[in-house]
Amino acid sequence: MATMNKIQSRMKSVKDIMKITNAMYLISSSKMKKARKSLVATEPYFDKLLSTINDILLRAPHMHQIFFERREEIPYAKRKRGYLVVTADKGLAGAYNHNVIRLAEEEMKKGTNNYLFVIGQVGRHYFFRKNVMIDGEFLYTAQNPTLYRAREIAESLIHLFKEKQLDEVYVIYTDMVTPMKPEPKVLRVLPLERKKLERRAHNIHHAHFYPSPEQVMDGLVPNYIKGLIFGVLIEAYCSEQYSRMVAMEAATNSAKDMIKELKLLYNRARQSAITQEISEIVSGASGLKH
Repeated sequence: MATMNKIQSRMKSVKDIMKITNAMYLISSSKMKKARKSLVATEPYFDKLLSTINDILLRAPHMHQIFFERREEIPYAKRKRGYLVVTADKGLAGAYNHNVIRLAEEEMKKGTNNYLFVIGQVGRHYFFRKNVMIDGEFLYTAQNPTLYRAREIAESLIHLFKEKQLDEVYVIYTDMVTPMKPEPKVLRVLPLERKKLERRAHNIHHAHFYPSPEQVMDGLVPNYIKGLIFGVLIEAYCSEQYSRMVAMEAATNSAKDMIKELKLLYNRARQSAITQEISEIVSGASGLKH
């Protein structure tokens, strides 16, 4: 009977865990849909912003703008590179955090003059344990990305680039390449690349901008980078929730399989106990008869 009690207790524990993993799956699904909805709501504004930047680049091709400075005079070994690494605040998301951190370490090995910025408790604790210096510790949660948070991050990175404390700025995050495939990715934020922003059109004429193309771009580009950072935070957040959904679904399925095995063991133990009781009764009856 003791064995049967242990099996029943184990089955109860597994069922309780299965309820938790199933609930976490549903919560992650809801969070991912909500985040994707907020990104879709802001896309028209940032698409229009990108279109306006494209028009200015086409109509004022010789314009000098600090956000496009490649600083090629600085040797490769001496270039100051900033890496903004976006991780989660907690685990239980499969290999999500591991893949981002591994990619970050691979990128940082390419140079020695690196500056690390981290979003998310998992990445922050990992690099702290590795004694890697975090130069700009963004104490932001990875949960529920907002435009306000994206603006603060963008302003900090832009300030460092303008002051030439950084020559290049990269973001390392997880992108939803397809709705069912998150993938770690490196995105260069600064300096901007003209070729990627320009969309060639026919019959382009030079135009006049007031007060100047440079000043107009000074207002547009920070907003564009804010939208870029916001998109990165949303994509990373959606990837985290998707990874957690997959992990929790796998855990729930494993719990179901374990319950089936435990039920089989319980039935065998119960059958063995009944057989033993019958044997004892028969033996007792035979002894009385004799």
